[in-house]
Amino acid sequence: MTDHRSAAYPLLAAPHIQLHGPVNEMMYAIFKDQLAAVPGDGPIVVSITTLGGDPEMARAMGDSIRLLREYTGREALFLGKVAVYSAGATFMSAFPVDKRFLTRNSRIMIHERIMNSTIQLSGPLNTLAPVLKAKLNEIEDSIRIQEEGFADLVRGSSVTLDDLRERAPNNWYIEATEARDLGLVLDII
Repeated sequence: MTDHRSAAYPLLAAPHIQLHGPVNEMMYAIFKDQLAAVPGDGPIVVSITTLGGDPEMARAMGDSIRLLREYTGREALFLGKVAVYSAGATFMSAFPVDKRFLTRNSRIMIHERIMNSTIQLSGPLNTLAPVLKAKLNEIEDSIRIQEEGFADLVRGSSVTLDDLRERAPNNWYIEATEARDLGLVLDII
């Protein structure tokens, strides 16, 4: 039986780029290879299933999509399958909300960036303050990057940046129907 929604989006049935697994350098390499093999015209469909990974690799893949849209005018569609967690949501934020789709029973998980770091202080006192300042700069810049990504994720939806900031520290899991109802995705197929 064909779902009436899926019939409205036939391109989504056969994504040009299919990504699965952890978002890392290997996924980025696969993404670039598949992107290079995409036909030269028409919309591009990218699907992803991931439990998360490296947010910078997700941002790099998203930047490729943004550049493609801006410099070629090509439409790029996002299809989240089953799990779009963490860095997967970061990648999704590179697509406008009206170009995002989820399969039935998919979930998005959004959380704050996480840092695990140990600072070793050893040496003359005059050398210690720069070590601490450098770590503080890293934290502050990571927060700015997170804010930019959060703004991109909710732009065009009914979710406010304040709502997202409030829910993200607790790992916000969003089922497909809720994501559609909140306007984070256009539709469910």
